[in-house]
Amino acid sequence: MATTQSAASTYQLRLPTAQGYVYRTVLSNPARNCSDTEVPIIDISGISGPQSERQAVASQIREAAEKTGFFYAKNHGIPHARIDAALTQTRAFFAQPAEDKRNVSIAKSKFFNGWYGRYDQMTLDSEGRDNKEGFTWRYDPRYDPEKNRHEAGVVDVPDDVRKWLRGEEFVWEGTEHLPDFKRDIIGYWQECLELSRRLIRVFALALDLPGDYFDYLVTYPGSDGLLNYYPANTQSSEGKLDVGVGAHTDLQCFTLLWQDAVGGLQLLDATGQWIKVPPIEGTFVVNIGDYLMRLTNDKWKSTVHRVYNHSPVERYSMPFFFGFNFNEQCGVLPSCVDDDHPVKYEPISCGEWNQMRFADALGDPVAKD
Repeated sequence: MATTQSAASTYQLRLPTAQGYVYRTVLSNPARNCSDTEVPIIDISGISGPQSERQAVASQIREAAEKTGFFYAKNHGIPHARIDAALTQTRAFFAQPAEDKRNVSIAKSKFFNGWYGRYDQMTLDSEGRDNKEGFTWRYDPRYDPEKNRHEAGVVDVPDDVRKWLRGEEFVWEGTEHLPDFKRDIIGYWQECLELSRRLIRVFALALDLPGDYFDYLVTYPGSDGLLNYYPANTQSSEGKLDVGVGAHTDLQCFTLLWQDAVGGLQLLDATGQWIKVPPIEGTFVVNIGDYLMRLTNDKWKSTVHRVYNHSPVERYSMPFFFGFNFNEQCGVLPSCVDDDHPVKYEPISCGEWNQMRFADALGDPVAKD
């Protein structure tokens, strides 16, 4: 169903969800910049500190998660050198001829790992095909810094976990000609994974749960990496819809997004207004995903967002998508239920949730930012 213009200067956005399509009424006026209350900057340096510091961060995260589901994280602890190395490799990968990138094409993958080209994906049918390229990979315990199995291989993964693993080695074998590509990209992914495991403990505090409440759910977590390349778009204007990534919500618990200085990320607020989330140096954008919104009984917000591609220069981003072990059944959290807010949802695993969302799609899709 295409978007339709109304006399009230709005249009209807049809979005796919795990329970079918939902509709949002969207204002047609141009996007505006976010305010510091809509997408606050949160200093998360205290997430590994004493209880008082962790609680202080948790309080700020709670407010952001309940309001728009978005915040900037500064003092996150991931070294600039690690980010810069990954960005250098990202540029090198996408600068290759198409025939080299096809060595790691998603067409070779069972689980949507690898490279896809410009306009190969269409996140939202009413907004057209996505004007970007991507390279994606999934969780593999061999590269998990907590598992320390880089040389020994994976030999003791429980059977109920193993059947949900989606990592495929061909993405690294097919990029061996790029010096240190695997080392630098996996190094960045490992930093994001370790940060996410620290953050989820503070998320637990923000939900009035013990800090270790989620620990058993992140031993083999959903943790997808993605590199994005948005070509320069010199022909576009604010009056012409040409999205880098169509409107969507993310699937799992939360996303860490590193974006370069070009910008283009927008969220849709509760009034139907598109709001720009511009880059802030030294920060990640963090946003809540559908699965965590479900577990919080809709208390925390998984907000619709997109990338609006109208830059005359190239844009790069490196999102990381974090979720719980795909085999673990999770229900609505006890701290999110009371007499006025009864349980809305049945228990479901993060893996089953992903499959429901994309039951009609080929393979296991990834989120997009």
